[in-house]
Amino acid sequence: MDYPELTLLIDGERIAAGQRPAIEVLDPATQAVLGTLPVASADDVENALQAAHRAFAGWRATAALDRATILRRAATLLRERTPRLAWLITRELGKPLAESEKEVATAAEMFEWGAEEARRTYGRLIPGRVGGIRQMAVPEPIGPVAAFSGWNAPAITPSRKIAGALAAGCTIVIKPAEETPAIALEIGQALSDAGLPRGVLNMVFGDPGTISRQLIESPLIHMVTFTGSTAIGRDLAVMAAKGLKRATLELGGHAPVLVFGDADPQSAADTILAAKLRNAGQICTSPTRMFVHESVYEAFVQRMAAGARDWRVGNGLESGIQMGPLANPRRLAAMETMVADALHHGAKLVAGGHRLDLPGWFWAPTILRDANRDCLASNTEPFGPLALVQPFRDADEAFMLANRLPFGLAAYAFTRDAATARMASERIESGVVCINHCQASLPETPFGGFKDSGLGKEGGVEGLQEFMQVKYVSQL
Repeated sequence: MDYPELTLLIDGERIAAGQRPAIEVLDPATQAVLGTLPVASADDVENALQAAHRAFAGWRATAALDRATILRRAATLLRERTPRLAWLITRELGKPLAESEKEVATAAEMFEWGAEEARRTYGRLIPGRVGGIRQMAVPEPIGPVAAFSGWNAPAITPSRKIAGALAAGCTIVIKPAEETPAIALEIGQALSDAGLPRGVLNMVFGDPGTISRQLIESPLIHMVTFTGSTAIGRDLAVMAAKGLKRATLELGGHAPVLVFGDADPQSAADTILAAKLRNAGQICTSPTRMFVHESVYEAFVQRMAAGARDWRVGNGLESGIQMGPLANPRRLAAMETMVADALHHGAKLVAGGHRLDLPGWFWAPTILRDANRDCLASNTEPFGPLALVQPFRDADEAFMLANRLPFGLAAYAFTRDAATARMASERIESGVVCINHCQASLPETPFGGFKDSGLGKEGGVEGLQEFMQVKYVSQL
């Protein structure tokens, strides 16, 4: 397959680089240049803002059934184009082709869910205090949205934001990640082919700081939705607050896992390892801080270490590969720093811990046992194939360890006891708590963090409501 020409998408037009500066897009498995991405100028961004502003009146007035039809057609097109779209994800991000195919399927489901819920944006009637008065709570689209998505879920994250905004009747200007632009543009193409009016969806790329400031400070933008690091999310939240604009922020995590003494340590280790190494650990919900009851600790560590050593790592386009490269050399440097620091603080390496002798940015799946809370990786999200394992004595200690950090995006607990499961769901401070599995989000479920892991929700009914405001109408 051929890698496509990269463009901007503004007011229904694909705009090539021309005389604009450009960014090279690299294949993380080979370091080869895939293509060059045009950098949007201030005029380009302003044109995208004006397009979204002009299109809003018509799109909000479009019947929910008609909006749903377009979203459903887009989902069908994404499914039909799965082989090509999955190939693009693997080329740009590196993960195995089978994982990329699942991501395309989930992205399609985001649009299907949006289509279904677009027809259910119900208001309500409120009984009046006097006869003849009619009181209504009427949901309306909030307006043009500025969206920002990261590179680690290059189909799912843009799809979740675009589907929610469009289903609610909003228009959107989105800046997807510069590392993974082709898959985002293909999503835009599917929507265009499905009949989306011009200007409803616009995509720009370039300097993140410059573009985010221009979008958020524009009076034409009514809402901000961002997925990325906590530090950047704080800055964007401040900018949005200055304009009194709603912001939904899906920020960093550092997911704890509690394995209680009544759990099957081998089964738990297999489930957790598969989740840990998905997308080479470059997932904000990736289980990383593993706290295991001392009675099953040794069995758990041995099973996880053996599995990690046997994990098949290589180019994601090759058959049988279970984990691809890291997305960029920054992640390799972070792995080296965190492993060295953990060993310095007394952790013991039982698997991995080194680069692999392959052309791209490859790192061996890494398990560190007896890690304490002083090392860097215990406090900073690794965002890579690195897991820390340490024992705990009782439930109180386990919950203290799980809640120790100011993050609360996703958490996991493994137990066969119903009372322990209920206690875990109540005492863990996290926006998502999974018991005996690691599927942290689906299109129909709300997703978002507590504490420093974000504000608001994406997905589910709650996610659609973020793109709407409620008007109270009282009529006599």
